[in-house]
Amino acid sequence: MRTPTRACAVLSGILLLAACRTTAPAASVPAAAAPADDNLNAVAWVQRSAEYAATTASLYRAAGDRLDALLASGLDALPPDERGNPATGLPPAIIMDIDETVLDNSPYQARLVLQGTEFADEGWAHWVAEAQAKPVPGVVAFARAAADKGIAIYYVSNREDRQRAETLANLRAAGLPVKDDGVFLGMGYPVDGCVSKGSDKHCRRVWVGRRHRVVMQFGDQLGDFASIPRNTPAARAELSARYADWWGERWWMLSNPTYGSWEPALFGNDWKQPRAVRREAKRESLLPEIK
Repeated sequence: MRTPTRACAVLSGILLLAACRTTAPAASVPAAAAPADDNLNAVAWVQRSAEYAATTASLYRAAGDRLDALLASGLDALPPDERGNPATGLPPAIIMDIDETVLDNSPYQARLVLQGTEFADEGWAHWVAEAQAKPVPGVVAFARAAADKGIAIYYVSNREDRQRAETLANLRAAGLPVKDDGVFLGMGYPVDGCVSKGSDKHCRRVWVGRRHRVVMQFGDQLGDFASIPRNTPAARAELSARYADWWGERWWMLSNPTYGSWEPALFGNDWKQPRAVRREAKRESLLPEIK
């Protein structure tokens, strides 16, 4: 997820979350006065459709069916430029993003829709501090089965590293395997000899790779799997195509229409633009003709 929010997903890494404290959600905007919200259908789909749960459960079941074969294969799920040491002989691990990959933050997204607002550091910090996010359907059974096979599970997230305590509490409450506090690698986690910019997960993947052969990766954003050199639709499509044989094998992408770095790629990565200007750029990106 993830990056957990739009701001986390943008490669500029501008996300600096406010100090966590719980407060009651703000009152929602009356329906008659509420403007159109780009995220209404996406959040409603995640929360209320049977299709969303079926999609995530199907993905995790399919990943579980591939696990033994991958363990035996010796294949590695890190991009070659992040594998600085041989993977042969290292113990196996799985890298999982947290937000919208392991934990479902749709209640936070629903609050934004009902309030007529957009992501803000303080509101997100409040939600993280609540530690009430439920597991994404299918993930608990998969992660427990992997842990039972002796596979280390690392949660590489763009929640800030200082949100470790509440994040680990939420993971444990949701039933996810948490071997110890060191399995959470949040944004800002220091990695010797490696420097990443902002929310880029490159160094944290390298950190896991120094210690493990990475059997699988799970995420809801392209940046959960590899560094994106330029956040444009064309560059993102090229990166995804480069690893076409890895999808559904070593890499597993969760559906997340509610936010992600795919969105700002459509309006030049400039969140300072008014909401209406961003919406118009997204409308202009639509493809009504067959190509």
